[in-house]
Amino acid sequence: MAPKRKRNASVAPKGLAPGEQLRRSAIPNTTFMTSSPWGWVGTEVLEPAGITPEHCMSACNLSRRNNNPYCPNKFAATIFEGHLLDSPEPPEQPTVNGELDDDIIIISDDEKPSCSKKLCKANPNCLNYLGQDKWEDEDAGETMFLKAAKLGENPSYDSREPDLPVGLRNLGATCYANASLQVWYRDLAFRSGVYQCKPPKDMPEDKYKESPIFQLQVTFAALQEGNKSVFNPSKLVESLQLRTSEQQDAQEFSKLFMSHLDDEFKKQSLSSVKSLVTDQFQGTQVYGTICHACRNRSERVSNFLEIEINFENNSKLEDSITASLLPETLSDDNQYFCSRCEALQDATRYTELRQLPPVLHFSLLRFVYDLKTMERKKSKHSISFPTIVDMNRFVGSKNDREQASAKENKPNLYELRGILLHKGASAYHGHYEAQVNDIENGSWFLFNDETVTKIKSLGDSFSQKSMNGKNAKIGEGDEEEKPSGSQVKKSRVNARKRRRIDDSDDDVIELSLPIWIKRRVTKADCSCRLEGNPNLKPSAKWLERGSTITSKDAYMLIYAKKDSVRDLDISPSPTKRRVPYLPTLPQPPPPPQVMEIIENLNAAHDKVCEVYQTQEDEMKTRFQELRRQVMDIYRAWDAKPSQASVIVSRQALESWLSEHCMEAALSSAGTNTNSEESTPLNPVTLYPNDTKITISEVLCEHQLLDPMKAKDMKRISRLAYDRIMEETGNTFDPLLDASDACGDCVSDLFKEKLYEIEHPRYTKQFDETCNVPEDEIGYWISKRWCRDWRLLKPKMHVASEADPAPDSSEFYCHVSCEHGGLSLNTTSRRKISEEAVALLQQLFPSWKPFSSDTENCAICDAEVHISKEDKREIRRRVEDEKAQLKFLLEQSLDAWTESVVAQPYAVIPSQFVKSWKRWLASSCENTRPETVDNASFLCEHGLLAFDPNCSIDLESTITIIRREEWDVLGTLYPGGPLISLTRQPRTHDEDRHYDHEIAVCDVCQWDETVIIIRLCSSTGSAESKSKAQRKDPITYSRTNGARQSKRLRHIKEHGERRKINVSKLTTLKDIKIMIHEEFSIPTICQRLFHRGRELEDNSATVATLQLFANDLIDLREEEGVVEIDSDSDCKPATKRRREEGQGFGGTLLGATESSSWSSSEERTPLPPLNSDREKPCIACTFSNTFDALTCQICHTLFA
Repeated sequence: MAPKRKRNASVAPKGLAPGEQLRRSAIPNTTFMTSSPWGWVGTEVLEPAGITPEHCMSACNLSRRNNNPYCPNKFAATIFEGHLLDSPEPPEQPTVNGELDDDIIIISDDEKPSCSKKLCKANPNCLNYLGQDKWEDEDAGETMFLKAAKLGENPSYDSREPDLPVGLRNLGATCYANASLQVWYRDLAFRSGVYQCKPPKDMPEDKYKESPIFQLQVTFAALQEGNKSVFNPSKLVESLQLRTSEQQDAQEFSKLFMSHLDDEFKKQSLSSVKSLVTDQFQGTQVYGTICHACRNRSERVSNFLEIEINFENNSKLEDSITASLLPETLSDDNQYFCSRCEALQDATRYTELRQLPPVLHFSLLRFVYDLKTMERKKSKHSISFPTIVDMNRFVGSKNDREQASAKENKPNLYELRGILLHKGASAYHGHYEAQVNDIENGSWFLFNDETVTKIKSLGDSFSQKSMNGKNAKIGEGDEEEKPSGSQVKKSRVNARKRRRIDDSDDDVIELSLPIWIKRRVTKADCSCRLEGNPNLKPSAKWLERGSTITSKDAYMLIYAKKDSVRDLDISPSPTKRRVPYLPTLPQPPPPPQVMEIIENLNAAHDKVCEVYQTQEDEMKTRFQELRRQVMDIYRAWDAKPSQASVIVSRQALESWLSEHCMEAALSSAGTNTNSEESTPLNPVTLYPNDTKITISEVLCEHQLLDPMKAKDMKRISRLAYDRIMEETGNTFDPLLDASDACGDCVSDLFKEKLYEIEHPRYTKQFDETCNVPEDEIGYWISKRWCRDWRLLKPKMHVASEADPAPDSSEFYCHVSCEHGGLSLNTTSRRKISEEAVALLQQLFPSWKPFSSDTENCAICDAEVHISKEDKREIRRRVEDEKAQLKFLLEQSLDAWTESVVAQPYAVIPSQFVKSWKRWLASSCENTRPETVDNASFLCEHGLLAFDPNCSIDLESTITIIRREEWDVLGTLYPGGPLISLTRQPRTHDEDRHYDHEIAVCDVCQWDETVIIIRLCSSTGSAESKSKAQRKDPITYSRTNGARQSKRLRHIKEHGERRKINVSKLTTLKDIKIMIHEEFSIPTICQRLFHRGRELEDNSATVATLQLFANDLIDLREEEGVVEIDSDSDCKPATKRRREEGQGFGGTLLGATESSSWSSSEERTPLPPLNSDREKPCIACTFSNTFDALTCQICHTLFA
């Protein structure tokens, strides 16, 4: 088959498309192209004296010769038939008869220059892109003005939304309390009981208002009747004396707080309140034992407020309950002592649930104790739990439970009402949240302190919609948009207004609605809700029976008996009350005393919103007047060629539009605040003091227009400047026009511009004439100068200054010697022609080069040629000394280290040996050492400043030689004094030891010395290590001290060691810091031992610790604890063992019965909290020690 023929690509048409307008500005070299500001340099002006004011304006791009177009004002208003048009439509172009619009090519001779932000960036006559858009957009300008007014955040944004509950403010680390309070509040029976509590007759009212029970009433009433989206429970927290910076366990808080409330409820007169905790939350369980021998049954009845659940990974709640009720057989070593048999017998131990409360709490034991680390850890095991559970399977004896499963009895259904979640990997820190079913409107909400979110699903991965940190909601159907700030604000304008609500029969019921809600309700709806209509809102699909939720963070589960809420004896609130939203169930009324507090808080919030609204309306009125003034100015501020103008900076105009004009208006805002009628703004009274706007962006050091900053200059008309000053109270400082271009700066720049033009011309002429044949006479010039000068931008060139001459100080030695003659070095100069020299002498008249036939400097030539006899004499001396002092060239003392008799030695400086070897290697370049100076080895007391038996002192500064070698050395080099040593023979178990006639000075030796730090294992013994150090063999070298191979073997045998320099005044803290730099061990993890004694006082010095030169300090790293915070496979970091916090100790909930708050006894003050010694972390809320620099948990740096 023949290949398919390809279609040729169509050729793009050339020229203009039909209807396209020819753009003349796109053609180069047109009259609209601006000329160069420095185009006159080198053509019109060749000397600075010829610069005229016109040239100065041209350099600043302000002259007419620059041909900068006067761009039309895009915001200028036009008049058409008596009406003001902001953007006039362009006139329609007439068409020729018989022609189509697309067939016409428009060629216009009056085309306007193109204007864009990029093209007109440096055009001083274009004033179109300076920020006018914000003023043209009324909403954007109003937002900008209100922000400048600094009214603060609109308090109406904090108002409660009609269909969202109220959140609780986190006071630092009180999320555990907030989550529990949200769960308890939604229990209508519990809330009603809290409201019915009365103060004791013999208690003062002020004291009762400080009690936790009263503050709990206030908190519940605020959640029910408040008009703010967030309530601050600080007074409740203060009454409980909780530490706001310390994270606590939510389960422990729930138990202790319920116990406290139960004690207070029992003091009430109402029987329903006395037994509220018992009736609502308390169940009964039995622990029993059956003897296998006599079948004797012993039982013990116990009450519970919650059921603790142990679970493994991927467990189910029903399976875990069943497992906890399984009987246990007691046998062998675990037999049961039967009271009837009076002997140990096999038995069966069982647990039974006899009675369940209306509200059932399941406490998931997620925090367990790790016996390996001796710390608590959080289990990340997942557990599944149903939304509805039938508890008949778990109540009664084993037979009863089996029969209940087989028979179809009336189900004992419990419905999921709340989930407490703990977010975080560790048991010592994290965050508590609550997912609670609000039965009043049949919806689920996530309570995350201040943020309340309506959710679609439960568990860890729930669906939600965040609204910038504010309360948000998600419905079961379509997502509803959160109302804007203006909508929320408008919904609160008519606070407490009576609304008439009509039903289908035209019957009317009056409701006093809160300030933040508007909702139409029929009479039938109200009557149904007040009578406790059981028809609740339909639940979401995931709440159907049989649905399960899986979570790794669930901490506590709250179930309520299904339909139990319908049978509650709760008297509804009066019809004409302040309701947060019309609920599906009646809400218990708060006490009048509490309601008065909430109404005062609501009134205060309404007042704040009203005041803010008044201020905002006033600012908007002022903005409209200011906007009119500003728009009138910038719509007509263009300067025409024949008009007087003012030069300002682009930044100054932008600043005036975006900041200064508003500041001037706001500074005078207090002038008309008390006037009831709107009066026009009077510039004289509004702006008594002018606000100066600097134009430093275009000024030079002489306070005139800088030609280097011409791109930021803008030209406005003098009339517009006067209006800015009169109507907005702003002035531009200093006041300059185009003639104020700085002549001095132009003159300096002129020299540089002229150099840029002339230098390439000179270098081109030089390159054309510089070469000269080898056989012809030329002239010498510095090769380096010539190479640099020929560059387009020479490195030697300094702006506004002449280039240095070829014989300047930097290049003089390249051609001339120090005697003024021709240098002997021929590599640093080159030969150029006579024509090139003439060209350079035009630029550098004082330069006089050497001719190529000039002889070299005779003096330099004589100095170079040294006598060969002198060189031979120096070499003979070198060889002679090398033969006599060959012992200084040896690398070790291995030939005599194992001597069995005592031998005398002497000490010489190692620096002398190094200098002598350098002289041997290059006798012409290095000088011969003069003397052997041992004076540095003696202190001011005439004693030794070093210890001959210390390896540290002998390693770098001292070389040891035989005594006979010292005598040979003395014949060649004078010196002294003699420091003699006698080395004793070494045995197999001792180090080498030197005897010395001159004693070691104990005073001078410790001014500055070296100590050794040895890193030991955590279980190593400092004493044994110190003993091993004393047996350490050391081999000395004549030049470098210990042998390298021996040192490496020593490290391998005795552990890693480091040397650090210390003085008498060095503290133990300084030593630990130096150890941290050497070993990377934090100072808090260091334990230091010296001769078996631990060094603990960080302020102690080396002198007080009695540390001497070369002393050994054993370093042990403090044992760390591996924290298991998660189930991940990653290796956890080693950290210090955490100390368990004091929990609720020192608070009202942790106090003894005698010291706790009581309604019948005097309140005993609790011991003061040790808050001044604690430092909570703002990131994870962990309570650190007061002197901690970083958080022990998340390592956040404290300020």
